[in-house]
Order: sequence, then C-alpha cells, then structure tokens
Amino acid sequence: MFRWFENRLDPFPLEELSEPPRKLLPFCLHFTRGAWPYIIIASVLMAGIAITEVWLFGFLGNIVDWLSAQTRETFLQNEGWKLAGMAFIVLVALPTLIFFNSLTTHQTLMGNYPMRIRWLVHRYLLKQSMAFYQDEFAGRIATKLMQTALAVRECVIKLIDVLNYIAVYFIGTLVLVGMADWRLTLPMLAWLAGYILLMRHYIPILGQVASVQADARSVMTGRIVDSYTNIQTVKLFSHARRESDYAREGMNEFMVTVYKQMRLVTTLYTLLYILNALLLLGVAGTALWLWVQGTISVGAVAVAVGLVLRLWGMSQWIMWELSALFENIGTVQDGINSISRPQVVNDLSAAQPLRVTQGDIRFEAVEFHYGKGGGVMDHLNLHIRPGEKIGLVGRSGAGKSTLVNLLLRFYDVEAGRIMIDGQNIAEVQQDSLREHIGMVTQDTSLLHRSVRDNILYGRPDADEQMMLNAARNAEADQFIAGLEDAKGRFGFDAHVGERGVKLSGGQRQRIAIARVMLKDAPILILDEATSALDSDVEAAIQENLNRLMDGKTVIAIAHRLSTIAQMDRLVVMEQGKIIEQGSHAELIAHDGVYARLWARQSGGFIGEELEEASEPV
Repeated sequence: MFRWFENRLDPFPLEELSEPPRKLLPFCLHFTRGAWPYIIIASVLMAGIAITEVWLFGFLGNIVDWLSAQTRETFLQNEGWKLAGMAFIVLVALPTLIFFNSLTTHQTLMGNYPMRIRWLVHRYLLKQSMAFYQDEFAGRIATKLMQTALAVRECVIKLIDVLNYIAVYFIGTLVLVGMADWRLTLPMLAWLAGYILLMRHYIPILGQVASVQADARSVMTGRIVDSYTNIQTVKLFSHARRESDYAREGMNEFMVTVYKQMRLVTTLYTLLYILNALLLLGVAGTALWLWVQGTISVGAVAVAVGLVLRLWGMSQWIMWELSALFENIGTVQDGINSISRPQVVNDLSAAQPLRVTQGDIRFEAVEFHYGKGGGVMDHLNLHIRPGEKIGLVGRSGAGKSTLVNLLLRFYDVEAGRIMIDGQNIAEVQQDSLREHIGMVTQDTSLLHRSVRDNILYGRPDADEQMMLNAARNAEADQFIAGLEDAKGRFGFDAHVGERGVKLSGGQRQRIAIARVMLKDAPILILDEATSALDSDVEAAIQENLNRLMDGKTVIAIAHRLSTIAQMDRLVVMEQGKIIEQGSHAELIAHDGVYARLWARQSGGFIGEELEEASEPV
C-alpha cells in the first residue's frame, strides 16, 4: 500500500523545464503541475477531518445535556445507539480519514513533490551558460536549489491545509455555537477581526525578514563552501583565521536577521496570547450569562468553552504555520532570483546535430565583448583548414581562451559567425557540437568519482580495454595502479576527491589526456595540455599526443613556445586581433613580434616579453 501511494507522483518527469516565471504565485504553480490531483485529494480529506472534529464537539454538548436530563437507569437505553455511532466515528471513520490523508500527503507528496522540483531545476541549471556559474558560488546555487524545492512544497501544501482547515473549522464552529444562540458568535467574530489584523500586520514583515534571511543563509553557506573548495589555497597562504573571519561576517549577517525575526515572533506570540485570553473570557462570560437567563443549556456552554479552548490551540498552530509559510515565501522569492533566469545560450527549435566530415573551421568577422563596451574580439577572421594544426600565441588577455570558448559555444558571438564544415555552430545542437570537440585544459578538473568514471566520461560506451588503452597511452596506468582512497578502493576504482584534489597536477593532467584520447573527437583543443607534466613524462606522452592529433583539426595554446613550434601554423594574437601568422620558420624569418619573443624567451615561456616584443623598437 505504501509503495502504491509512493508511485503515484513521478519524482523524475521526462519533460523539459521552460524558463520559470519570476512572480511568486506563477512560479509555485509552474512547479505544481502534475501534483494537483493529490493535493486536492489531501485537501478534501483534511476538510472531512475538520468537519468531523467540529461535529464531535457538538456531540459532546449533547452528552452533557443527556446526562443532566436523564437518569442512570434509562440513559444507555435511550442513547446507546447514538453513543455506539459516535464510537464508530471516533474509532473507525476519523482514523480512516487521517490514515488516507497521511498516505496522500506523506507518501505521495512530501517526498516526490520537492524532488520533482529539484530534478527539473537541476536539469534547467545544467543548461545555463558559463557566465551564470562564474557569477555565483557553486554552494550558493546548490543551497538555493535545495531550499527552494522544499519551500515551494511548504508554500503550496501548508497554505491549502491552513486555509482549508481554518475555513471549515471556524465556519463549523460559528454554525454550531450560533445554533445555541447567535450572541455567542459575537466574541468569536471580534476575535477573528483582531486575529486577522495581527496576522496582516506581522506576517508580511516576517516574510520580508525571511527573504533577507534566506539570502543571508545562502551567502553564509556559499562562503563556507568556498573555503572548503579552495582549502589548499587557504592552507598554502596560512589564512585559516582569515577564512574564519570571512565566514563569521556571513554568520553575523545571518544572525542579525535571526534576532530581528525572533523579536517579531515574541511580540506576535504575546499579543496573540492576550487576544486568545480575551476570546475565552468573552465566550465563557457570554455563555454563562445566557445560561443564567435560561437561554442556552449546560451542553451549549460546554460546547462553546470547549471550542474556544480548541481555537486557542489552533490559533497558535496557525500563527506558526503562517510564519513558516511566509518564511518559505521569502525563501522561494530568493530562489527565484537565481533559478528564473533565461538561458542565454540556447539551441534553436530547428537545430540539427552537427556533422563533422572534415574539420574545417572558420571564424568570420567575429565580434565579442562579454557584454562590455570594450573590445575583446573585434572583426576576427580565421580559417583553420581540415586536419591543420595551429598554435595560438599571446599573453594573458590576448583573446586565446575567448576564441576557444566561442568555438565551444560557451558564449554566443555578438556579431559574425563560426562555421564548422559549412555549418553555423549557432544553428546546431550544443551537445552535438561539443561531442565533436575534445579538449585538455591547463586547469584540469576531475569529478569526485572513480578514476574509471573520470576516464569513461570522455566516452561512456567504451569497453574496459579501450579505457585501459587510453590510460596507457596517457602514461597514467602505472600511477593509477598504486592509488587507494579512504574507503579502501584501489586502482581504477579509487575516488579522486573533489576536483581531483587527491592527485598531483601531473596525475590529473594525464587522466584528463586519457579522457580526451578515449573520446577521440575530430577536433582537438589543447590548452596548456602538458604544462603540469615534468619533462620525462611530457617526452613520453608527446608521441602519443602526436598520434592523437593525426587526422584531426588541432588548436593548441601554450606559453612555452617549444611545445607548439612544430605546429603547421602559429597565430599570434593581441587584444583580440591576429597580428601575425605563419609557420615557426616563416615567423622567425619575418623578424616580427614572434621572432623577437622567440629570441628573448628563456626556457620557452611567454611572460611580459610578448608585451615588450609587440612594442616598436
């Protein structure tokens, strides 16, 4: 039975999430699609529970009247069947309603509903641009994803539960008490007015504080995660105390919102207690006065006072539920700011998979400025012929990485176009574009998974032998065999830690090279691919890299000119423009920027020499 209810709502729907709305109510409704039938069922069952509980109070009044009017000898004879009916409702009907309400709420909704949101949002965020992740803490994004999913669930379910329960219970109470004497309803209506005024004043303020608090919580979490993610840098510079102070600033900002929230809660709780006391005094006093006048029975007095005591407890529950509701509203509003952002790099609706037959690449009048006014790349033209191997030369900021990022379509060009085998990459599917490009970066990042998983990331359908061959060709098989993680996993099963922190830079680089070798894409990008390797390992791996480059179109970036001097063509860039290009021999003979750089460079690295070389002599 539990499993049947758990399977009613699919936590992992196949549908693609469109851009979520930026308004609170549409945002919540957007993520509630598919869950409404079960929310409605739970609401109907909750209404039935509330009606039954109110009816039980009315029946309690009848019992009091029967006891006062009948003798012990005749009581069970006259009222036995009614008491048996009440026993059936208490022992069978009400528990059944509660059981199925709990099944629908807890088995169907409480777990599946927020997981649907996490799943849909996670898939949506994975398609966000690189710029999106450069502007946010990874920990902050993850926190908002988790918090927002739970907050949407609480907003929708709690709001419906509270409104449903209040409406049914309070209306039922007014009807039941009013049947005895309409004047008994006057203190209740006055209490309701005061209660609404209190909630109307304090709850929105609590919601605003909660919104600020949710953002402060995300900042605090982001700062802590940032320290853990960069723990090597923290320790290298002996800045543990500095990081503690940095985190403490975030914690202090969070505590300011907590103190403000708790002051409001204390004030509201005290005022509500006074209001409830006035209600009890008003209803009890009115009921006793009406009984003295002979207008109502003893049972009516018992019902009125009992319902007031029930409302007393309910009012505090409702206050906390509404406070939590507005806190969750604040969390959702904070999450909307991160989640409901348009995806700036999108596939066209008619986008087709990229077909790479030769590997011909053309940059045609490309302009790109990262959204700024200054020129990063202005009217750049570059033709890379099929199978040609080019080396990009230039100091930091010259535009080399921008060129590669545009080819990978991490960003869309602002003007011009990039063509691969005659196909505009802006008009093909992004996944298919990147499937045809293999890249080894200087800052190698590995997934916190096994070595095997990291290598197979380049080609998940590869068999074991293909994976082993890639590791061997990358000169990685020997050190992999000696790996062991904290859980006793060995070799290819050992986990490498977050971003591969358990491995040396050279080891990470070799696994990254193995990953790209296994992928065997027709276009290859090498961004300082051997920068983390020592000379012996680089020499050993270079032959395999040369084999990998055979028949491929290659773009290589290196500050050490000796590693790219053998390329078919070298392209020298400065401020987003191509200032020289040709083979190593041609550029040396030209005696320009590259020749002066080659002559000056000691050890083969580009530093400030390029900037100096580009200046007129």
